[in-house]
Amino acid sequence: MRGPLLTLLKTSLLLLVAGILAAGCGFDDGGRLTLGYLGWDENVANSNLTKVILEDDLGYDHVELKLADDVGPVYDDLIAGNTDAFLDAWMPNHKQFVNRGKIEVSKEPWYVGKTRYGIAVPKYMKGVRSIPDLNHSGTDMITGIEPGAVLMKRIETDVVPEYHLHSYLVEATTPAMLTELKQSYSMKEPFVFLAWSPHWMNQEYDFRYLSDPKNAMGSVDDPQTLHSVTRKGLAEDEPAAYALINAMRLDEDQVGSLELAINEADDPETGVRRWLQERKNRELVRPWIEAAKNAQEG
Repeated sequence: MRGPLLTLLKTSLLLLVAGILAAGCGFDDGGRLTLGYLGWDENVANSNLTKVILEDDLGYDHVELKLADDVGPVYDDLIAGNTDAFLDAWMPNHKQFVNRGKIEVSKEPWYVGKTRYGIAVPKYMKGVRSIPDLNHSGTDMITGIEPGAVLMKRIETDVVPEYHLHSYLVEATTPAMLTELKQSYSMKEPFVFLAWSPHWMNQEYDFRYLSDPKNAMGSVDDPQTLHSVTRKGLAEDEPAAYALINAMRLDEDQVGSLELAINEADDPETGVRRWLQERKNRELVRPWIEAAKNAQEG
C-alpha cells in the first residue's frame, strides 16, 4: 500500500503546484477574458484578432466579445468590471469616458499613424469641399453613426447651427451607414456621411473630408491616438492577455487589409485566421505573441 499511496500523494502535489502556477500566469478558469467592443470596423477587427491569438496561440479556453450599442455603455461595462478591456479608445475624444472610473489607458497607441475624422462626401459631388457647401449639395441629410460618438453630438449642437445648415443629422449604426454609402456610391447619388481613418472605406471609396472654416467642430476632428483601455488589475490577473493587448501595433494598410479579410469571410474569426495565414501578417504578430508568452511565464 505504501508505494501506491506515495505515488498518489506525489501526483496530487504535482497537480496542486501546476494549478497554482497556472493561476499565477493568468489562467484562472482555464484562461477566460471578456472584451467589450463597438460595431466600428477597426474595433471589430482588433478585438477578433486579439481573441483568435489568445485562443489559438496562448491557450485561452474562451475569449468573449461583448457588443455594446454605444460608446458610453462600452465604458460602463469596463468600469463595472463586466468586461476586461476595450481596444478602441480615441484619445483625447474619449477622455470624458476614461475619467469616469478606474481604467488604465495603454501607454502607447495600438494604431501607428494619424487618424482622420469628420464629415465627408464622395468626390463625384462637385463643388462640395467644405461644410457650408452642404446647403447646395443635393441632399439635406447627414447620415451619422451611433449617437454616443463625440462628433455626432458636436454636429448637432455646434456645426448645424454655426453654418445655418438645412441638413439634418440621422443616427444609424456604423454597418447601416456603410450600407447606405455603398448603395449611394454605386448610383452616384448625393450622400453626406461621417468618415474616419483607419477604416477600409478609405481604400474602397473615393471621397473627401470637408473642411471646417469656422472650426465649429473644435478639436473633435483633430488627429487622435487610438489606445486600448483595460480594467485596473488586469496586468496582475491576466498577464498574457495584458501584454498582448499592449504589444499590438497596426498601421493603416494593415488595419484596412484585416477589415477587408473579415468582410470577405463568413464570420470575423474566419477572416482573421485567413489574414494570419499570410506570411507578412504572421510575422507582424509574432513579437506580440512572444511578449505575451514572456509575461505568461513570468
